[in-house]
Amino acid sequence: MEFATKAVHTGSEPDPSTGATIPPIFQTSTFTQAGLGDNKGFEYSRSGNPTRTALENCYAALENAKFGLAFASGLAAETCALSILRPGDHIVAGDDLYGGTYRLFEKIARPMGVNITYVPARDTQAYAKALTKHTVYIWAETPTNPLLTLADISALSKIAKKQQVKLIVDNTFASPYLQKPLDLGADVVVHSATKYLNGHSDVVGGALMLNDEELRNAYAFYQNAAGGVPGPFDCWLTLRGIKTLALRMKQASENALNVANFLSEHAKVKKVYYPGLDSHPDHALAQQQMAGYGAMVSFDMKGGLNAVKSFVRKLRIFALAESLGGVESLCCHPATMTHASIPAEIRESRGVTDTLIRLSVGIEDVKDLIADLEQAL
Repeated sequence: MEFATKAVHTGSEPDPSTGATIPPIFQTSTFTQAGLGDNKGFEYSRSGNPTRTALENCYAALENAKFGLAFASGLAAETCALSILRPGDHIVAGDDLYGGTYRLFEKIARPMGVNITYVPARDTQAYAKALTKHTVYIWAETPTNPLLTLADISALSKIAKKQQVKLIVDNTFASPYLQKPLDLGADVVVHSATKYLNGHSDVVGGALMLNDEELRNAYAFYQNAAGGVPGPFDCWLTLRGIKTLALRMKQASENALNVANFLSEHAKVKKVYYPGLDSHPDHALAQQQMAGYGAMVSFDMKGGLNAVKSFVRKLRIFALAESLGGVESLCCHPATMTHASIPAEIRESRGVTDTLIRLSVGIEDVKDLIADLEQAL
């Protein structure tokens, strides 16, 4: 079954009791049992709910995984992945990370005794050199947030397998439509389902997809024990959103390439970060491991912070907001928004400066999007 067909049908089989084409929302906290130990597969909605099960099956299908797990947010999913770590364990992570992931690592994991080493996100050998006998995970975002750097998933997978560590890939920016890390050798895929999977800016959610049954059981235990699960209505909305994922990604990626080309020729733009441009250092890798270049575009403005402030105030179609991946176009200032939790000196040394702008390009008419950017610039 091809991707678009799986996105429409997996987890959305007709309801067997009524024939409803769209399965119902099981908006219940508990399930009536016929007797002691005699239930229909569900007991309590934290532990399992039919609507969440449908979504988890869909998650697995999208990433060609055996197992999918749904969470109340992307960070809840990441926290679950960290739950198997113990004091003294070690993570090697790419240095261009979402600010919330960095905060989770530094403010939650490190104080609990987990060590983290950051390496240049695209430097495959740097990951290998940073491994120790205590390393449990290699953690890679690709493309990265917000500088759109790529990590070579296949190469990192070979390193991870040789050293018997697990490779986790945050696939949020690409979506399963454009990139399938498990097929390239990764062990675990993490998503902020808030973004492209849901695609309509009306749900916060997260996902883990994997093939390892033992690891899945450990994650599922934590999912139930800690309870960071999505409610049935959020699951239903995400299932609905996924049905148009292929169409949305096609249009948004096409728009983003046009936006990136426009920005790369504008006199008030210093640099554009987009793997679809020939000038991007990871352009060849993007052609190799992705089915398209995605809908995220970042760029550095000339003129300093005051120019940035003026630019974002003048935007009319691009909304100044955190998050990404919705049908509408968004503009984000990472230094004061998504990456503000990273200390300024570290943030700036990695390229997340006060003049960096991140765009989530939506599915509007690209002529309107470019006209909006042009008048604001």
